[in-house]
Amino acid sequence: MARLEINRAGEMEIFVQVVELGGFSRAAAAANMTPSAVSKLIARLEARLGARLLNRSTRQLQITPEGCAFYERATRILADLEEAERAVGEGEQPVGRVRINTSASYATHILAPILPTFLTLHPGVTLDIVQTDMVVDLLAERMDVAIRAGPLKSSSLVARKLGETNMIIAAAPAYLKGYGTPRTIADLEGHNRLGFGYTRSVDGWPLREDGKTVVIPATGRIQMSDGEGLRRLALVGAGLVRLAAFTVTEDIAAGRLVPVLDHLDPGEKEAFHAVYVGQRGPLSSRIRALLDFLGEYGRVK
Repeated sequence: MARLEINRAGEMEIFVQVVELGGFSRAAAAANMTPSAVSKLIARLEARLGARLLNRSTRQLQITPEGCAFYERATRILADLEEAERAVGEGEQPVGRVRINTSASYATHILAPILPTFLTLHPGVTLDIVQTDMVVDLLAERMDVAIRAGPLKSSSLVARKLGETNMIIAAAPAYLKGYGTPRTIADLEGHNRLGFGYTRSVDGWPLREDGKTVVIPATGRIQMSDGEGLRRLALVGAGLVRLAAFTVTEDIAAGRLVPVLDHLDPGEKEAFHAVYVGQRGPLSSRIRALLDFLGEYGRVK
């Protein structure tokens, strides 16, 4: 009896498209197949693997833990195949899309100014940038690289440090004129301390007074989901903010913001990292190109 030939790379490619495009119909259109053919292909793949990769319903498609593991390995294998072919045909020039998750602050003050240089150096690479200060699941959100601030939790992610920055409490001159400039921790009681609308690694403002470090909660009347939004609120005089130095240095130099309580700063710095899903094999050249570029040009201070 003849052995049935299985196109494993083709199956992986269809499965990856189903996951990344969010459904059978879209994957079928991209692959010039019918939705039923895609559905049958995924069913055969699951039967051969002995595991359910996708949970199907009339409204949505949800990837299972086994599907996540297979997706991670499949994208790695397909990237290796692509890179092997390109090494022969094109001299390993980085080609393809890189999805980046980053905070609005890093995107505005660090990433945006250097992107023209990256695009010039790597004309075959396109970037898809998603801005959020909250930590996202790289695999579930189909992100290649994420820029994260603060200490890293133990995980399967691999990190490349992009430096560290001081944290500065500041406010607009108009706000300080109306509410006074705080000199002590006690003075903060009467001030609108603008903060983030989600839990962070350090959920408050660490200040050191009388030899002790105290974390003051940012319990102002406005909370936001990103640092750049908080910066803009501070600029219009809405209250005090505590932000990374690289986001407010130019505002302070121009007199748009005034630093306060510098003498109570405990000297803690916030680290920044570029993180990506851990891989045993070599990284895709397009992701490696971005990481190398950020390591040289995308550092914070």
